[in-house]
Amino acid sequence: MIDRDLVIRKLVLIGTDLEALRALARKPIEEYLRSDYDELAAERLLERLIGRMIDVNYHLIVESGKVPPRDYHASFVTLGKLSILPVEFAGRLSAAAGLRNRIVHQYDEIDPEKIHEALTRAVSDVPEYARHVRAFLDRGVSEE
Repeated sequence: MIDRDLVIRKLVLIGTDLEALRALARKPIEEYLRSDYDELAAERLLERLIGRMIDVNYHLIVESGKVPPRDYHASFVTLGKLSILPVEFAGRLSAAAGLRNRIVHQYDEIDPEKIHEALTRAVSDVPEYARHVRAFLDRGVSEE
């Protein structure tokens, strides 16, 4: 059964990280690029925020009785298939999983301009994600 309190707690943590991200996203790109601290803070905040979204995704999927997705990317897509997120929006969000993996595993050199773009997208996409998840919870899912 879906643990509503767990999901809400994760959404609150996501919202806290989002507030810190907003301050970085408001900085002009030139100012942002001059600060190694801003770049590190942005990467860490994005990593935490995306990781928490993935945690929520897996919880919702597995506790809804579905098979766990094969990877983090698929966890967003699956929320679209389950009508928790709009399909197109879920597909767009799924790219966040790749960004998180690049940050965590340092697969490639991370382009600071791409991170700044991700900040801007997160400021609009993450609140929408949270609204859809809360709406799903409000539709009467079982509580533990």
